[in-house]
Amino acid sequence: MNRVRLEKRMMCADMVEVCWSSRSGRPRSSTALLEDISAGGACLQLDEKLALGVKVDLRHGNARLSGTVKYCVYREIGYFAGVQFSEESRWSRRAFRPKHLLDVWELELTSRT
Repeated sequence: MNRVRLEKRMMCADMVEVCWSSRSGRPRSSTALLEDISAGGACLQLDEKLALGVKVDLRHGNARLSGTVKYCVYREIGYFAGVQFSEESRWSRRAFRPKHLLDVWELELTSRT
């Protein structure tokens, strides 16, 4: 798995609803923990595996982000899925602010001073 990050990711924690269609076309949804987020993507922790390339919608209150699953791996406590947001659906703090949001880069800069 190649983990190239073009944008800095912010660590976060909040619950989101993930919606997608199964291979048979049946609507599916699951609650997921938002692990990190950037303008272009996010990492989710959930109880079930998402297929590579599947289109997903992330919902939190009135906020909605759409994207494509780029990876999904199992790690001890659940599945971790990387979602790349579509160009029309970029994340910003104004659109949706997770309950717990930490900019590790700012924290690191602050600790150096």
